[in-house]
Amino acid sequence: MSTDVEIRPLSTHAELLACVALQRATWGEAFSDAVPESILKVSQRVGGVAAGAFDTNNTLLGFVFGLTGVERGRIVHWSDMLAVRPEARNLGLGRRLKDYQRNVVRELGGEVIYWTYDPLIARNAHLNFNRLGARLAEYVENMYGITDSVLHGSIPTDRVIVAWSTRDDEIDTRLNEVERTLASADCREGPVVTSEWIEATAGAAILPYCVRIQVPSDGELLLTKSQDEARLWRVRVREAFEWCLAAGYSVCAFDIAEAAPYAHYIMTRPTRGSSPGMRP
Repeated sequence: MSTDVEIRPLSTHAELLACVALQRATWGEAFSDAVPESILKVSQRVGGVAAGAFDTNNTLLGFVFGLTGVERGRIVHWSDMLAVRPEARNLGLGRRLKDYQRNVVRELGGEVIYWTYDPLIARNAHLNFNRLGARLAEYVENMYGITDSVLHGSIPTDRVIVAWSTRDDEIDTRLNEVERTLASADCREGPVVTSEWIEATAGAAILPYCVRIQVPSDGELLLTKSQDEARLWRVRVREAFEWCLAAGYSVCAFDIAEAAPYAHYIMTRPTRGSSPGMRP
């Protein structure tokens, strides 16, 4: 059970090496961006977070790693990596690791935590927007280039940058917005943004309050098994996100149903008098 798992900083030589090994088990033996033992260790001396989830046998089940810095005069944190062993992914450890990281950053005086994820990975979108209450900060085309990780599928590494506040009241407000949006049939059935839809609405004076961006429910399988199809999805989703952001939309919630072949980002435009929300 997850209550038998302890979240704590990586400290011993064995724990640090286990983290490096878990990185390679997750992203592939040839993954050249693995964070070495030395950086995992020294980063903690200057506000970085390198923490692991350990079971009662002291086995590393998952880890989170990030760096703390300054952005426009405020303390911020960049969460660079998070991984959980496949056999432990039903224990809620990803959420527990993120909460641990958030508490550390808040104690340091940090206001926001940033990280990236692949917009094609539905389970990460669900965690980030629906469970954690993060907000979209930016969409970046091919952020890390074509990498040697088996998980990246040898296609452009487009990424969504999310911003996660360390303030509980902002997260509560955000999660309330998610709940209301997912309860709205109008939003859950809003038009799907495609090339054809973009062309048909060109020049329209009035746009819907809610639109949707469709992604595969199992993007991981797509990236590892069907790279040609994954490349097509990358282009479609990129076009939809770029159009939505240019038109003033942002992610409000993520709609995913068990056994459904597709999932959807629900994109909304702010209405007059609405709260601007968390500053990214």
